[in-house]
Amino acid sequence: MIRPLRDARWWMLDYVYAVKRQTRAALSRAQPADFRSGAGAPIVIIPGVYESWAFMRPLIRILHDHGYPVHVVAALGRNRRSLADAAATVAAYLERENLTGVIIVAHSKGGLIGKQLMTTHDPDGRVSGMTAISVPFAGSRYARYLVVPSIRAFAPTNAALHDLGLDHRVNDRIVSIYGEFDPHIPEGSELVGARNIRLRVGGHFRILGDPRTVRAVLDAVTDAAKPAL
Repeated sequence: MIRPLRDARWWMLDYVYAVKRQTRAALSRAQPADFRSGAGAPIVIIPGVYESWAFMRPLIRILHDHGYPVHVVAALGRNRRSLADAAATVAAYLERENLTGVIIVAHSKGGLIGKQLMTTHDPDGRVSGMTAISVPFAGSRYARYLVVPSIRAFAPTNAALHDLGLDHRVNDRIVSIYGEFDPHIPEGSELVGARNIRLRVGGHFRILGDPRTVRAVLDAVTDAAKPAL
């Protein structure tokens, strides 16, 4: 298939997936406590902007089925706070629940929050690592054209995002998973110093439901959960 046609198809399928997942998330009766059992390393889910934790419920269920206790931070709501405020909210949750050896699994903005948490809000070293999916680590040039503050914050010129990008201290504890084409992040999600995994899939949202992503996440989580030698 000609690449522009392929990308257009992926873009359409991406929004179809997003609408379906948002609808199912709104109608879901699942509760955060449903996924907190398990003997594995604790996983904390951080979704993207305008996404509730239930948007990532299919991946949450798979992680839980593999023996991991999965935690969500309901206080994030639909995730419109600044990176610093959101990171502080997650940090407070980790302290309140006394979680250690935490593995973050994040989507989009959630990965920026996770990195902010690891660099500035985790003095006790509660977080072991992060698996990040479709994260705008370098921002998105499209964000500057939008008037909504929670989206404009992804512009590469945003001071908080720029400073976070210059901080490489925790990059070696991050696995960045992304597809060949992301309609929201033309800059891509490659992160210097991280383990970068590029999958043959397109889209910003539908990548969450792709079996290749699920396998990559499970592998990354398993590696992060292994004790250091």
